[in-house]
Amino acid sequence: MRKYAIIKLAGKQFVVQENDEFVVDRLKTEPGKTLTVKDVLLVKDGEKVTVGSPLLSKVTVKLKVIEDFKDKKIRVAKFKAKSRYRRVMGHRQQKSKVQVISIN
Repeated sequence: MRKYAIIKLAGKQFVVQENDEFVVDRLKTEPGKTLTVKDVLLVKDGEKVTVGSPLLSKVTVKLKVIEDFKDKKIRVAKFKAKSRYRRVMGHRQQKSKVQVISIN
């Protein structure tokens, strides 16, 4: 079993392993740069499990931002019956693709 961690990033929790790639809401870090996450909730290394209360103090996870992109478009529609009122708008959420470099 590989080492994995549960981290808190951008208000959400993610289960990450080394060399994994995952998508989060847009981060302020530029693509190609690295960032260190100190909000680690749990680390499992083989049979050894370490749980924070609520966070682990000496554990960090290094992430590399690969790219920023827009998610697929969703359609948002408003409708009121019997009054000929219709509004249709689209929205594309800003996202960042991130790769896990190491769990220290």
